[in-house]
Amino acid sequence: MKNSLIALALIAAGLAAVPAASHAANGDNGGFFVNGGVGQSNLDKGAYNDNDTGYNLNIGYRWAINPNVALGVEGGYTDLGSFGPTGVYAGFPNAKFSGWTAGVNGHFNITPQWYISGRAGLFRADVKGAIAGTLPIVSVNDTSTKYYAGVGFGYDFSNNVSVGLNYDYYKVNKNGFSANPDLVSINAEYRF
Repeated sequence: MKNSLIALALIAAGLAAVPAASHAANGDNGGFFVNGGVGQSNLDKGAYNDNDTGYNLNIGYRWAINPNVALGVEGGYTDLGSFGPTGVYAGFPNAKFSGWTAGVNGHFNITPQWYISGRAGLFRADVKGAIAGTLPIVSVNDTSTKYYAGVGFGYDFSNNVSVGLNYDYYKVNKNGFSANPDLVSINAEYRF
């Protein structure tokens, strides 16, 4: 998983470095934006192997480097849902992750309407769960500040509106409880 994420990030960075061959639909896509997504979150670590519905909301600003590349900053909130324990860990509490994000992002047009995107930054999460393999059960209810990273692709309907599919990976580690939930989501963005 980590190698795939690194490869996708390198591809996105490489595409940003290559001079773009086309212009965005009606110009550049710099300026303020809001976006949000909803989709399926997943956790497969230790006592937990479960899916739930997750969502994220972001606001930020991008600077147009050229008509096809915009780089910026973002801040937002992510709720990855609740994940139930499996098998012999049935007595464990559900794992829950939600919190604030702050990072950088990029929007790279590869044709006039199609784009790829990337994002990365800090994830300050409220963490609830239990450490697998411990007796008695060691519960965790604390905060963790680690990182998130994501990639996506989508379609710019205009210079202001786009819809895409994103994959985001979140790292959480607190008091021996280590988890790597992820989220595959459909996102919509409005730029103004």
